[in-house]
Amino acid sequence: MRFKDLFRTKSLDQFDDEYREPTKGLKRTLGPVDVTALGIGGIIGAGIFATIGTAAAGDPTRPGAGPALILSFVITAIACGFAALCYAEFAAMIPISGSAYTYAYATLGELIAWIIGWDLIIEYAVGNVAVAISWANYFKTLVGGFGIVIPDWISTDYRTAAKIPGLLESAPHLFGVPIVVNLLAIGIVSAITVVLVIGIRESANMNTGMVILKLIVLGFFVAIGFGYINRGNYHPFMPNGWVGVRAGAAIVFFAYIGFDAVSTVAEETRNPKRDLPIGIIGSLVISTLIYVAVAAVFTGIIPFDALRQKLATEQAEPLTMALQYANIGRWSTVFVGIVAFGSVVAHTAVLLVFQMGQPRIFFSMARDGLLPRSFARVHPRFQTPHVTTILTGVVVGVCAMFFSIDEMVDLTNIGTLFAFILVCIGIIILRIKDPHRPRAFRAPLFPFVPIAGVLSCIYLMSGLPTVTWIRFGLWLVVGMVVYFFYGFSRSGLTGKSL
Repeated sequence: MRFKDLFRTKSLDQFDDEYREPTKGLKRTLGPVDVTALGIGGIIGAGIFATIGTAAAGDPTRPGAGPALILSFVITAIACGFAALCYAEFAAMIPISGSAYTYAYATLGELIAWIIGWDLIIEYAVGNVAVAISWANYFKTLVGGFGIVIPDWISTDYRTAAKIPGLLESAPHLFGVPIVVNLLAIGIVSAITVVLVIGIRESANMNTGMVILKLIVLGFFVAIGFGYINRGNYHPFMPNGWVGVRAGAAIVFFAYIGFDAVSTVAEETRNPKRDLPIGIIGSLVISTLIYVAVAAVFTGIIPFDALRQKLATEQAEPLTMALQYANIGRWSTVFVGIVAFGSVVAHTAVLLVFQMGQPRIFFSMARDGLLPRSFARVHPRFQTPHVTTILTGVVVGVCAMFFSIDEMVDLTNIGTLFAFILVCIGIIILRIKDPHRPRAFRAPLFPFVPIAGVLSCIYLMSGLPTVTWIRFGLWLVVGMVVYFFYGFSRSGLTGKSL
């Protein structure tokens, strides 16, 4: 093994050859509206429906942003905006399934590409574990409004159940061990996996319908909640200063991941050089405007001191909690039910987009030889990466049955921010190495935009707990072991001129 072999790159011309190879590619059927809807579907979901309560109130390790949650959303949007511009340039130039992994392979070399591909598992697969858990919570609230009570022992992970007094004792026991498993989470993941195997067109249509529904519900929350805003709740605006705003930004970052998932369907887009930049940037802008409006209404309804007194389980359903606090009257149950329904739909859309993204990362890595070649199989009828889609569904579903949402959110955030940093660095390197290559879209104000993207992502990462950094480091170590013992020797570039 030569040291320079670790940084061998796959040229853009090689990517172009694969892009034009019909037997290796996926079915091209998506247009600009589809990819923008996929971006919105991936962004607006568990983040806005589940994390803003914790971001505003804080937790034992981080101060809350309070009403300045609005600024947290704006700061995070700016950081994501810099990264989105870099993603858009890469996506238009390298219209291949694989997202940041593919971009790193073309610019930073195979080792870095492997690291980012391994890291993206945290964003998509681990992120979907958190979304599936949150989906289960809101689904219980929704059906509870119809008098249907789902037992906690089949809708809660074991570690969360251990914190709920009496739950482990009341659950069924097998050989003296309490049976506690989140069957709701694995159920929704299984259903989404089936849809994704059937076809990308069907998946995109399903996502578009869900996007329309959840935008209507969020608009409903803003319209109803606006009448119950108490302007006094906005004072003090920054109860914990900029430290609280930064901590809030680090938490609500989870609400923004998803726009980059648009780049994973590059190989299924009819005109990726035009449609991908539209989808990436458009979905981010639309989602940011919605987030700011929702955050303003949420923090205007419920005061900071009252929010801090709420249990973590109540903060996990912040929008329904706010409507209940508003004491709307006889319509309260109906309004809460509508928001719960919108949250279930929103979570389902995010699950769909992320479950769509992760298999395509695996698909690209397998096609390059870094993972088993069987992962690169395309279904002969549906033309979808069915092997990796099913594998992802199994892993996410099993993990969602047993893990807690808090750990999954923080780990997803740090993994995604790391990917954003490498994409921004990749733009700088490629502009220097290959300045004359045609670019259908160029990130403006070079080199300010990519440098600002790197610095802003580092700023957000600094707001994450130390234990998250430790887990992230351990995950990367495991990835390096897999690469050196499997991926390096089986790479498609082994033995080829560099």
